[in-house]
Amino acid sequence: MKPVKIGICGLGTVGSGTVNVLTRNGRVINARAGCDITITQIAARRDNPNCDTASFNVTRDIFAVADNPEIDILVELIGGTTVAKDLVLRAIANGKHVITANKALIAHHGNEIFAAANAKGVTVAFEAAVAGGIPIIKAIREGLSANKIEWLAGIINGTGNFILTEMRDKGRAFEDVLKEAQALGYAEADPTFDVEGIDAAHKLVILASLAFGIPLQFDKVFTEGITRVSPQDVTYAEELGYRIKHLGIARRSPNGIELRVHPTLIPEKRLIANVDGVMNAIVVKGDAVGPTLYYGAGAGAEPTASSVIADIVDVARTLTADPEHRVPYLGFQQENLRDKAILPIEEVETAYYLRMQALDKPGVLSKVAQILSDSGISIEALIQKEAKDDEETVPLILLTNRALEKHIVAAITTIETLDSITAPVTRIRMESLK
Repeated sequence: MKPVKIGICGLGTVGSGTVNVLTRNGRVINARAGCDITITQIAARRDNPNCDTASFNVTRDIFAVADNPEIDILVELIGGTTVAKDLVLRAIANGKHVITANKALIAHHGNEIFAAANAKGVTVAFEAAVAGGIPIIKAIREGLSANKIEWLAGIINGTGNFILTEMRDKGRAFEDVLKEAQALGYAEADPTFDVEGIDAAHKLVILASLAFGIPLQFDKVFTEGITRVSPQDVTYAEELGYRIKHLGIARRSPNGIELRVHPTLIPEKRLIANVDGVMNAIVVKGDAVGPTLYYGAGAGAEPTASSVIADIVDVARTLTADPEHRVPYLGFQQENLRDKAILPIEEVETAYYLRMQALDKPGVLSKVAQILSDSGISIEALIQKEAKDDEETVPLILLTNRALEKHIVAAITTIETLDSITAPVTRIRMESLK
C-alpha cells in the first residue's frame, strides 16, 4: 500500500503531542495501519519548543495544507469554530479526509460538515473530541453497535472534576480551587466553558448523537455549572452517602431524549463517584451488555494525541474502501438518523437534594414536608442540624424521591415564601445510575 500523507494544522498542545508520538512510535503505528504514515506538511502560526519540526515542511498558512494535492488526510488541531470550519470544509471540497479534536466544531457544525463529507465520499473522524485519550467514540459507535443504548452519564470535563475533588477532600471554597486550577493550567484565564458546563455540553451532544442516532443539537442541551456548589453541600452529600460530580447525562425516555449537564449527587459506591482529579469517566448502559465504564485521561498532549493517531490509523486502513463500507460518522448511516424529540428540563424526572436555611423553631419541617407532599413529592432522607449558641437558623437538608423538574421548582418557589425560610433553597439533582 502506498504511503499515506498527512498534514497537521495547529502545533499547540495536541498538535505537538501528535507530531511527537507519530515520530516516536512510527514503526508500530505503521505496522498497525499496514502502510507508512508520513507527515508531509505542518501548518502553525508559530513553532512549539516542545516539538522538533526541523525535518518537516512547515508553513504559516493553514489553508495551504487543505490545498496541497499531496495530502491525503488533514488533521485539524487549531480549535475554534470559525477558521476551523472554513479549513475543514475546504479540505473536504478538495477530496481530503479530515481528523479533528475540535468538540465545539463538531457540536455546532457537525451536521453540515458530515453532509459535505458524505457528498464527497470522504471520512471525518473525531475520536479526540471527547474525553481525550479514552476511546469512547469507537466504543459506542462500533464496540456497542449491537446494543440499544438506554443512557450514558459522564465526567467529561477534568477541570470541574478537579475543583469538586479538592472541595470534597480539603473543604476548600470554589473560588480558591479555581485559582489553583488556573495556576496549574487546568483552567483557562476565562474558565467559563469549563465551570459553566459548556465544554461538557459540547461533548455530551456528540455522545448522544452516537448513542441514539439523532442529529447534533447543541442548542437543546440543558447546561448548569458548578459555581454555586458550596463546601457545605459537598459535606452534607458525603454524610448522606453521596458525592457531587459534574455530569453530562443523556437518557432515552418514552417521551424523548434527555440531554443535560449539571452538578449531580450520585451514590458514593458507584465507580464513577470515585473518579477524582482531572480524570474523565463515562458510563454507558446498553440493553444487551448492561453498564460499561470507560476511564482515563480526558486531556493532555499525548493522551489526546493517542486518539488523534488512532483516527489516522483507522482512516489509513480504509482509504481504498468504498464510502458506504466505512464506519458512519455518527455510528448510523446518514439516512437512518432520526430527529427525535429532546425533552425540556421541566419535563425531566429525577430525585433532588434540597438545602435550606430555616429558623430554629417547631413546625418548620412539617410545613416544608406538606408543601412537597402537595406537589406529589415525597422525602427519602433528611438531616436537621442543631443551632449553634449564637445563631437563630439551622440548615435543613432533604433528599426527595423522583419528581418532575417543574413540580420541584413550583414547590421550592412556595417554600421560599415561608417566613421561617431565610435564604434561597439550594437544589442539586440526584441520579442513582443503576
